[in-house]
Amino acid sequence: MHPTRRTFGAAVIGLAATLAAGTPALAQFVPSKPIEIVAHGGPGSGNDLFARTIAQLMDKEKLIPVRMQVSNKPGGGSTTASAYLASKDGDAHTLGVFTNIWLTDPLVQMAAKVNLYDTLTPVARVVIEPGLFVVRADAPWKTLKDFIEEAKAKPGALKMSGGSITARENLVRQILMKQTGANWSFISFPSGSERMAALLGGHVNLMMIDPGEGIEQVRAGKLKVLAQLTDARLEAFKDIPTVKEAGYDLPKIPQIRGVVGPPNMPAPALAYYEGVFQKLSKSEGWKKYIADNYFEDGYLTAEASKKFLREYEADIRVQLQATGAKVVR
Repeated sequence: MHPTRRTFGAAVIGLAATLAAGTPALAQFVPSKPIEIVAHGGPGSGNDLFARTIAQLMDKEKLIPVRMQVSNKPGGGSTTASAYLASKDGDAHTLGVFTNIWLTDPLVQMAAKVNLYDTLTPVARVVIEPGLFVVRADAPWKTLKDFIEEAKAKPGALKMSGGSITARENLVRQILMKQTGANWSFISFPSGSERMAALLGGHVNLMMIDPGEGIEQVRAGKLKVLAQLTDARLEAFKDIPTVKEAGYDLPKIPQIRGVVGPPNMPAPALAYYEGVFQKLSKSEGWKKYIADNYFEDGYLTAEASKKFLREYEADIRVQLQATGAKVVR
């Protein structure tokens, strides 16, 4: 064979092999500008604090080459935030942090048309949160049963602060009222600080919080825990009964938090963020955050998150219907 032809053939074969082997590298994505991370709650809400923790740890652990900037989009539960994220079709530099209400809102609001696992692009489920029923330290109730019995005797007189009416705390309230015949009001506030201020100020009587949100107030003697919404007692609250131990058999309603991208997020960007959040979940900073807030590590990959969200939505639909809520989808 002619030397030039043989050399040319070898070069073509070598180039093809190089391209085939290097295809993933050629397709790699690295963010080139600050990443906007959208929270549906106002400043001080659990969703806002969660987003800010992610941004801080990403920087501290040096997992991404750019900054994350938290963007608060409160309103309509999750609908303002989810609609904003949906408007970023194909964007590789915008993410959102979701909770249960991103699943619940489209079930009960006809105007909430953004589906968390179908319209948007799930990146990762990252934590599962327990819940604590708390009252002011000087409140007359010593147990959750005490509170519920008074709510039965005085329908509508007692009040509970919370976030969106589609948030977990209101769903739990609806289920408890259905089971017991009790009735207490639900007052919605846009931020966690406002909800806590309403409770400490005596404007409401009850609040359901995640442990990290109220542990300092409990330690300071300002709040009293009546029951914990967990499978087993948390070590920090080992003297406090679970809701089931208190005599109420609630269905499993885990409070989940995770990360989601816009519709049609490019596959290389999704792979990048999935890898970054997997690294974050294994970092020492994240493990400390989980431990300090009494969370459960709930990391799931993008595909596993999508499957979980689809199945959990079906569970929530059943739970809503059981309370008599009107489900529109």
